[in-house]
Amino acid sequence: MYNLALLYLACVFAAFGLTNVPVSAVITEDITNFLDIIGGIAMIVFAVATLYIGFKALFQK
Repeated sequence: MYNLALLYLACVFAAFGLTNVPVSAVITEDITNFLDIIGGIAMIVFAVATLYIGFKALFQK
């Protein structure tokens, strides 16, 4: 159970990395905007999943 929570936490950090991709010659501004959107959605999804695991463990009998 803790391994799954750590995996979700790593996914949140990876999504944060996606939102901080700099613009370069290869990665244009359009691609950066797309990665910002994908990273934001991934952060929200995996943060909610981590909260769900935490609440489930907290209220388990």
